[in-house]
Amino acid sequence: MKMIEAYIRPERLQAVKDALEVMGIKGMSISQVKGHGTQGGIKLAGRAGSYNVEFIDKVKFEICVDGDSDLEAIINHIADAARTGKPGDGKIFVLPIDDAIRIRTMERGESVC
Repeated sequence: MKMIEAYIRPERLQAVKDALEVMGIKGMSISQVKGHGTQGGIKLAGRAGSYNVEFIDKVKFEICVDGDSDLEAIINHIADAARTGKPGDGKIFVLPIDDAIRIRTMERGESVC
């Protein structure tokens, strides 16, 4: 089992959700987060002059994938839907999951994902 954790632009969330639904993936956790990558934030100009925004709004979503068969296809769907071609499009991380337990029934393993 794998956990896909992706940080994307908030305005691309609906496109990513739609791309995953096409693949039959409906379960996901979504969080609003702030952060920055290698660009170190952004510089904005306003009436009072320019200023730096160090932490940028992002959306983090996590999905559990059973097996490795669809992993690359899922990653490609996420990347294609989230990509704008500009710095700050986000990152995707793939993490191993040792076990998963459904609390209500105590089921374990890949069927829980």
